[in-house]
Amino acid sequence: MSRYQDAGVDVNAGYELVHRIKAAVKSTARLGVLGGIGSFGGMFDLSKLKVAQPILVSGTDGVGTKLLIAQQMDKHDTIGIDVVAMCANDVLAQGAAPITFLDYIATGHNNPAKMAEIVQGVATGCRQAEAALIGGETAEMPDMYDKDEYDLAGTIVGVAEKEELLTTNGPQKGDILIGLPSSGLHSNGFSLVRQILFKDHHVELGDCPAELGGQSVGATILTPTRIYVRAVLPLIHQKLIHGISHITGGGLIENVPRMLGDNLQAVVDSSRWPKLPIFDYLRILGDLTRDDCFQTFNMGLGMVLAVAPERAAQVQRLLSEQQMPSYQIGYLRHCLPNAEKIVIK
Repeated sequence: MSRYQDAGVDVNAGYELVHRIKAAVKSTARLGVLGGIGSFGGMFDLSKLKVAQPILVSGTDGVGTKLLIAQQMDKHDTIGIDVVAMCANDVLAQGAAPITFLDYIATGHNNPAKMAEIVQGVATGCRQAEAALIGGETAEMPDMYDKDEYDLAGTIVGVAEKEELLTTNGPQKGDILIGLPSSGLHSNGFSLVRQILFKDHHVELGDCPAELGGQSVGATILTPTRIYVRAVLPLIHQKLIHGISHITGGGLIENVPRMLGDNLQAVVDSSRWPKLPIFDYLRILGDLTRDDCFQTFNMGLGMVLAVAPERAAQVQRLLSEQQMPSYQIGYLRHCLPNAEKIVIK
């Protein structure tokens, strides 16, 4: 055993991990990728995309304490989808197509089989986002993390034609707000979720309450985040979208206003889309107020589009063709600079 291994870092495990993930990484290849896994840096030839005025849009994010649920359930094959989704949906909201992704895993012990499961999930997310997994890092840090602990983060780069960038100048008075359904909690609000389930109550992840339709609590809250790239990107290219909000931490209340100019207010009717059972389950169990819910959770919407009224039906038809449900949830109106930026009825 080398002195480095004696200190708790097994370089041979790193070599084994690279061998295990080669096929998963290769499955994400797309036009423009140069080189392969194992280089010091990932490379991408932007000229292959033939974008006239390319603007690079970058984003980085993690999965937060949802990771603790994956670790508690010893299920690691979907959490990678979450980290890609959080990044990909963010750059999509700016009008950019994801092109490259890099992941970072920090762990107390490099178990190649477990790490490979995580990367398999990352690769699945990259395929859904149409981004190439061009590199990453697995850091074994035994003094920082317990043996079975890990953290996961990622960085994405997207590209947009300059004229297709979505800014706060896009949405206009009278625009229709179209909501796209979430797959569940996505990756936000888990500190509150964990407090309600495990501290305030003693819910087991294997419990299957009737309120969740017989599905276990663990499977429900670990459902991976939906990625909207394939459904929404064509609409951006057709210039059918004025603005996009990715509903992440802070829920509708914080995120819808992020796509609006100072003189606009969103009016949202909360009866216009179906709510997944998990939200009522947490609201009742946690004795949460309506504001608590809308400030913390996505409440069933993962993305909101601002669309000209005359384009709304076309947009919904195109979304339906991509098997993406959609709901007209409200509209935009003028407001004074100091007024609330969103009203939820």
